[in-house]
Amino acid sequence: MTQRTSLLVELFTEELPPKVLRQLGEAFAEGIRGGLAQAQLTARDAGMQVFTTPRRLGVLIAEVASQAPERSETKKLMPVKVAFDAGGDPTPALAKRLEKEGLTTALDQVERRREGETEYAFVAYTIRGATLAQGLQAAIADAIEKLPIPKVMTYQLADGASDVKFVRPAHGLVALHGGEVVAVNALGLTARNVVHGHRFQGARDIALAHADEYESRLERDGHVIANFAQRREAIAAALTRVAAAQGADARLAEREALLDEVTALVEWPAVYVAQFEPEFLTVPPECLILTMQANQKYFPLFDSAGKLTNRFLIVSNMQLDDPSNIVQGNERVVRPRLADARFFFEHDRKTPLADRLAKLAHVVYHNKLGTQLERSQRVASLAGEIAAMQGADRTLAARAGSLAKADLVTDMVGEFPELQGIMGRYYALHDGEDPQVADAIEQHYWPKFAGDRLPQDAIARSVALADKLETLTGIWGIGLQPSGDKDPYALRRNALGVVRILVESKQPLDLIAMLALAFAAFPPDRLAADTPRALHDFILDRLRSYLRDAGYQVDEIEAVVSQRPTRLDLVLPRLAAVRAFRGMPEAESLAAANKRIGNILRKADSTIAPGIDRGLLRDDAEASLFAALERVSPAVDAHCQRAEYGEALKTLASLRAPVDRFFDDVMVMVEDPRLRANRLALLASLAQAMNRVADISKLAS
Repeated sequence: MTQRTSLLVELFTEELPPKVLRQLGEAFAEGIRGGLAQAQLTARDAGMQVFTTPRRLGVLIAEVASQAPERSETKKLMPVKVAFDAGGDPTPALAKRLEKEGLTTALDQVERRREGETEYAFVAYTIRGATLAQGLQAAIADAIEKLPIPKVMTYQLADGASDVKFVRPAHGLVALHGGEVVAVNALGLTARNVVHGHRFQGARDIALAHADEYESRLERDGHVIANFAQRREAIAAALTRVAAAQGADARLAEREALLDEVTALVEWPAVYVAQFEPEFLTVPPECLILTMQANQKYFPLFDSAGKLTNRFLIVSNMQLDDPSNIVQGNERVVRPRLADARFFFEHDRKTPLADRLAKLAHVVYHNKLGTQLERSQRVASLAGEIAAMQGADRTLAARAGSLAKADLVTDMVGEFPELQGIMGRYYALHDGEDPQVADAIEQHYWPKFAGDRLPQDAIARSVALADKLETLTGIWGIGLQPSGDKDPYALRRNALGVVRILVESKQPLDLIAMLALAFAAFPPDRLAADTPRALHDFILDRLRSYLRDAGYQVDEIEAVVSQRPTRLDLVLPRLAAVRAFRGMPEAESLAAANKRIGNILRKADSTIAPGIDRGLLRDDAEASLFAALERVSPAVDAHCQRAEYGEALKTLASLRAPVDRFFDDVMVMVEDPRLRANRLALLASLAQAMNRVADISKLAS
């Protein structure tokens, strides 16, 4: 009799990689459920609880059957004339085929069915559903095979003869259906009903009577919080509580990734307070924070003014009444790291950034593009030009561009590459550089990721654009464009950074002009000749993605971006105008007319007159359209010059009646070549006016 109840599967291992633990757990659970669903042992959307700790991947799936239901199948065997002899008796060929299919007992189930002009022999048979052991065995094997494992280990089993490959050595397998162990194996392990608690504070072996008691028994007897989300929530609550007791703030919203990582490192978390000597606070806080977070997984504490304190929080894997040994041990460990940071900072400041530029000549940027010094010179030149376009100080921008990469050869950035730009700012201020130059050195990397802040003034904006455009131009120009999901030089991120700076800073900077300057900064014949044009297209594709994420419709975006704008600061105002226009009653008719005009002009094999001859406007409808166009065009031009795009489209909407009348009454492609050329010229003039803001034909359904 088929039984439906909960199924528990757990793989117990040595410590798993913390940065991918959550993904491993989810992939393992989904793989098990998917495999069971494929075997018809459970539903694809069956209730499921995922369990992940540093030493286990587990899943509890509801309503799993002990055996899948039977199913009927029909198989086409062969033509009837081959399957049966003239007397209607089965031939040896049919018997042999049934034997091959394992259906020797199904001879009386063979039936005849016509397909087209040929009659075939079919056999209907029943397939017994897979047992849970069969289905789960396949599901476990498949789930393990498809795990997103960053690096596989090879280790030897207890027999001393067999090797197994997995992310970490596995030491236990649990497969419990209700209260029954399912006879499966994986990674050289045979399934049992025994789970293991915390390495130091929990029961070593916990025999489960039922799958449903897994989570509660592990927590009660094993001192393990098996659910990742619950463990994370408990850690966050404890961090907040302990920080508040210290009159401080852990600023957890800025440390989501660190919170995930420590959740993946502990099974029975506890939070303790530790401290370091106050004199280390003379080092820039970014250095101390990075040292604590990256190396030790500590949470720094900040006072009410947001200033870093000399206290930090430890997330331990052991809950102790007296944690003094843990606290003191961590304080001993962090002290030399902070001392190193202080040494790097003090030693670096002895050499001005400007004096480090010569060292950049020995750092290869790319073998086809030269050294970091050559790159810095290109960025400096380009930054100065872009600053001049904004009416900003060319000299300050060029200075910031030349020093922007100098901190790459400092000890601090050599130890902590994440601090590039940040340390450059500190060192520039120490050297007496202009504060705008110092800020630009840090901010030229902005935005670093989606939603990141933008450079805050014209100098920083100039250097940021110069750096990104130099990277895009050089790397693209030597043929290293992104391919598929591969983008090793982060060209997509750089292009999106250019888009965000130009769109959101609302500066009147011409993208084509800047690309031309970036291209000219490289030695002649170093880059492919079509690089600026190709990069313009590439950046416009990033613009399309940016606008879709901002909530604009594809046809609205295409109405503006298909015109290949060079002033990206005008894109959002144009889009707002297009969105308002499409809500007007005239929009649909004018969009359809504009599309029709475009088709006529593209297909016209006749010459279009260079201008409109009033004397050839024979029809009242074309004369009326010409008069309306002459009346409207100056107003449209004036609105566009003032970036009043909504008003321009409202003005164009008044053309609906004469445009409709023209297409109702006038034949454009008449036999008279002079009339035809003149009418094509009228349509061309109309199209030019209608597309001043956007190609509204893209709105036509």
